[in-house]
Amino acid sequence: MLYNGLARYEDAFAAAAEALEDPYELWLSPWATVELIEAASRTGRTDAATAALERLAEGTSASGTVWGVAIEDRSRALLSRGAVAEALYRHAIDRLAPTALRLDLARTHLLYGEWLRRERRHVDARQQLQAAHDLFTAFGMEGFAERARVELRATGGHARLPAAVTGHDLTAQEAQISQLVAQGRTNLEIAAKLFISPSTVEYHLHKVFRKLGVKSRTQLARRLLETSPSALRRA
Repeated sequence: MLYNGLARYEDAFAAAAEALEDPYELWLSPWATVELIEAASRTGRTDAATAALERLAEGTSASGTVWGVAIEDRSRALLSRGAVAEALYRHAIDRLAPTALRLDLARTHLLYGEWLRRERRHVDARQQLQAAHDLFTAFGMEGFAERARVELRATGGHARLPAAVTGHDLTAQEAQISQLVAQGRTNLEIAAKLFISPSTVEYHLHKVFRKLGVKSRTQLARRLLETSPSALRRA
């Protein structure tokens, strides 16, 4: 999942394939298979992706769960074209939207947005990619958020910053670090969550203090609370 989030699809494929080597590992298999299908579809491994989709469908069709149906549709959309692909993406989003499966919803928005961009439907793509970026930013999933941001830029758009920090010229990473600091996270916790070093967190935090005109973590939290209470919700 990490490698797919970072758009390192070769590494994602290798990791997923390794996870699936044990035929008796039934608990991990569905999740690893989903990651493998996405990575395979991005690296031209159509045969591998198709075979994995057949294995996935055996379980999802038998389970009949919302997750199973939606993820099968999303995975099948990766290997489809035209109106068929679009119908599958939209069906997956419609299934996931009313549920608490927000991560899967965000990933479906992202994949649908990427597909729309390749279809040169940039306005439609921006809507999906912005929805994905907003969710990933709220979750603190920096890799996936960056992937959505890059795709947005390719459509001619740009990712919106959280309302609490707009007007202060914070970067997306500075905004995310600000929210996590305001939630009471330590630099070590933030570094682990965003896959960066504690020194990088400290570097960005100094820049945030300067841009927002605050001198402490407490003042930063108060500033975010005053401008956007929702910014302090834990991902």
